[in-house]
Amino acid sequence: MADPVRSSIFIHYAGPAIHNRGAKVRMNGIDLLDINRIQFHDCPIPHFLSPPPNPRASIKFPTHLQIFEACMHLRQPITALIHTLSLTANRIIIIHDALLASVVQDATYIPNSETYVLHCTSAFTSFFNLWGAPGKPFQIEDEVPNDLPSLEGCFAFEAMNVFASQAEFMKLRAGDFLNTSRSMERTYIDLLQQINEIKKLWAIGRPLHPVTICRNKIPIRQEQCLNWLDKQAPKSVVYISFGTTSTTDEQINELAIGLEESKTKFTWVLRDADKGDIFAEKGRRVEFPHGFEARMEGVGIVIRAWVTQLEILGHPSTELFKVGLMVSTKGHTERK
Repeated sequence: MADPVRSSIFIHYAGPAIHNRGAKVRMNGIDLLDINRIQFHDCPIPHFLSPPPNPRASIKFPTHLQIFEACMHLRQPITALIHTLSLTANRIIIIHDALLASVVQDATYIPNSETYVLHCTSAFTSFFNLWGAPGKPFQIEDEVPNDLPSLEGCFAFEAMNVFASQAEFMKLRAGDFLNTSRSMERTYIDLLQQINEIKKLWAIGRPLHPVTICRNKIPIRQEQCLNWLDKQAPKSVVYISFGTTSTTDEQINELAIGLEESKTKFTWVLRDADKGDIFAEKGRRVEFPHGFEARMEGVGIVIRAWVTQLEILGHPSTELFKVGLMVSTKGHTERK
C-alpha cells in the first residue's frame, strides 16, 4: 500500500547541468522509486574555467571560486522555478547550501515557500564555527571542549569574502537541516539550538546508511575491486581515501612505501579533489615508486577514479575507513 504522505511530496533538484549530472551518477543507497520521483532542472550559468586542483597551492579555495561566481547567476532561474511551483503546490520547502543563500533570497516574497540550509559538516563543527564567531556568547558545559584554537587564519581571504557575502541572506532562512543524528551528536545539536533559538532545526542524517550493491550498474574498475574483496578474509583489508584532498606526489610515494613495507592488504582510492566540472578532462596521473603496482598485485588494489564508497565500506573484508591513515614501516598500521 502506498504511503499517502510520501506520495504527496514532489522533489525538484535545481542546479547547473554539470552538477545535476554529477548528482545522478553519484546516487547510491537510495530506493529506486525515490530516485524516479526526483525531477532535475538544469539551470543555465555562464561558462567558467575549471583548473585542476593544485596540491602545492598555498591557498586551496580559489580553485573553485569560478564556479561559485557562475552560480550567482542562478537567482533568476531558481526564482522562476519556485514561482511556477508555488502556483500548484500548497507548500514549498527550499533546501540550499549556505553559500548559495543569496540565490534563493526571493523565496521570501512567495507566501507558501520557506528556505532551509543543509549543513553537510558535523554538528560539532557547525556549533564551534557559529559559537566562536560572535565571541562565545554563552558558557558551555565542562564536558564540552571549550579550549579549541581560534578559527582565525583557517580560511583563505577569498573564502572569507564568500562567507561574508552570504551572511545577510542566511538570516532569511526558516531553519537548518543537519547531516547528522541525535544518537551521534545530541550535545552539539542542542547547543546549536541555543545559538539559533528562533530557527527550526532538524537532524536528518541516518547513523547507518543502507548499502545496496547492484554490480551491473557500477564502473568496471570498481566491480574488479569488489570481486577482489570477495576473495579476502573478513576485516583484513584497509580502505584508504583522502576524500576531496589533493595530495602531492611525494606524499603519495611515501604512503606507497609504507603500505608495501607494512604488508597490509589495502584498497586505495587515489584521485584529485573535484574540479568545478567533475566531467572535465582527466587530471594528473601520479607515478608510484618503480614497480610498486606490480609488486602489490594480489596484496592491494588502486582505483584512480570516483567510487561509490559505501559499497566498499560495507564489504565484509574491509576493516576500517580512514581519511588520515598513516601506515608505518614496522609492519603494522598506526591509526590517527
